[in-house]
Amino acid sequence: MNILVACDSFKGSLTAVEACTIIAATLGRIHPGWNLRICPLADGGEGTAELLTGAAQGCWRDVGDVMGPLPGMRMTASYGWVAPSATAIVEMARASGLVLLDAAHRRPLETTTYGTGQLLQAAVRQGARHILLTLGGSATVDGGTGAARALGWRFLDAMGQPVPLGGGSLSTLRRIVPPVNRLPEVTVLCDVVNPLCGAQGAARVFAPQKGATPAQVEMLEQGLAHLAELIQEQLGMNVAVIAGGGAAGGFGAGAVAFLGGRLRGGIAVVMERLRFEQELRSADWVITGEGCLDPTSLHGKVVSGVLERARRFGVPVAVLAGRLQLNAKECTRAGVRHALSVTPEDMPLDEAFARAAELLSCAAERLAARLHPPSRT
Repeated sequence: MNILVACDSFKGSLTAVEACTIIAATLGRIHPGWNLRICPLADGGEGTAELLTGAAQGCWRDVGDVMGPLPGMRMTASYGWVAPSATAIVEMARASGLVLLDAAHRRPLETTTYGTGQLLQAAVRQGARHILLTLGGSATVDGGTGAARALGWRFLDAMGQPVPLGGGSLSTLRRIVPPVNRLPEVTVLCDVVNPLCGAQGAARVFAPQKGATPAQVEMLEQGLAHLAELIQEQLGMNVAVIAGGGAAGGFGAGAVAFLGGRLRGGIAVVMERLRFEQELRSADWVITGEGCLDPTSLHGKVVSGVLERARRFGVPVAVLAGRLQLNAKECTRAGVRHALSVTPEDMPLDEAFARAAELLSCAAERLAARLHPPSRT
């Protein structure tokens, strides 16, 4: 049989490449005659830049003295560079990501995208003609104002003074001043379709994951709504209703307003560049996976992208997930033929992370017994 293994990363434990390699090696050991190919995937979150840069045989460029997620942090961060096309691949999580902060320093009123703007500025100085900006994994809720400020935008209060960095100061904003220079073409990769504000917006859905208290969530919601009003009044753009505008703490909307960016589903861009459909055409099964299979997996994530394209080509799908939060009926309805949990229900998360490779291999062994040549009609 021809098996295509196309997993996302198992966040906190295995990269997409590691997960795909473990599954393929396990299946190959059990069934030496199977033809196994891997196609690691990402949806705009952490690891996307690494996959795209590697697929294009690009290199990494380091940028020193970059601001981290908090204004007092300084670090060296990097972006991908593809020389033939002068394309820069900037992953915001590398400068403004939640993984850069421990739990005690998750302060969403203060966190900023400024460092991501510094990476964008470095890419422009390098001569980038096209920028791919990935928005997953942010620690921020500043509507992208920090990144814009690093690129020359000014955000002023009623006294004409710059407002402090971070989402907590957005309500004091009164005037937005654009820079003289414009960026090259910017394609923005999102892994969510949430709008900027409202019940499904950046603050109410994602800010609690970044450490926000209920009171801070409301403060951030008001700040983002105020920012959207000013963008409409002063820049003539309605970013409040854009699908994906709420990505990365509102950076999706900010990227449209301040960077001239075009929002795209991250999984679609990754699959195009990795030629996933060509790999899928000859497969008898496709195996995908991620850290947690839950309702969000079916909207804009790797699993949803695999399911959509596998359905188109009539290829059955199996899923290996760190934890399963969809029941059998929900999996069947989504088009998943087999779904197996990698982690025993009673196992603590720390232990599951430490034993991730072993547990994934064991799950792949269990799955191997269920994979049979499909009958296609």
